[in-house]
Amino acid sequence: MKYKLATTCFVIGSVLAPVAAYAADSDKNRSAATVVKESVITTKIKTKLAAEHPGSLKHIKVDTDKNGVVSLIGTANNQEEVNQAVTIARNTEGVKSVKNNLKVQKDR
Repeated sequence: MKYKLATTCFVIGSVLAPVAAYAADSDKNRSAATVVKESVITTKIKTKLAAEHPGSLKHIKVDTDKNGVVSLIGTANNQEEVNQAVTIARNTEGVKSVKNNLKVQKDR
């Protein structure tokens, strides 16, 4: 139940975040439709990641540019999670390519 609530809050926050990003964006030539398209792709990926690995999601940042290129940045618990995150991103509708900048978190 906690994961459903957390996922719902996360999705809502992800949908609203582009509004703030658009307001602060220095490239004022981008249309609202482009910003929404980027946001939809990012939200789809984050939702899929949350369903697979809710604990490690807080360490993965997903960013989509206007060309459909997704950047994954952060850390995962193991290489399998990295591979799965990349696969999820690649298999998401609208994604043209994925830049994988994920690293396996070292034990401290």
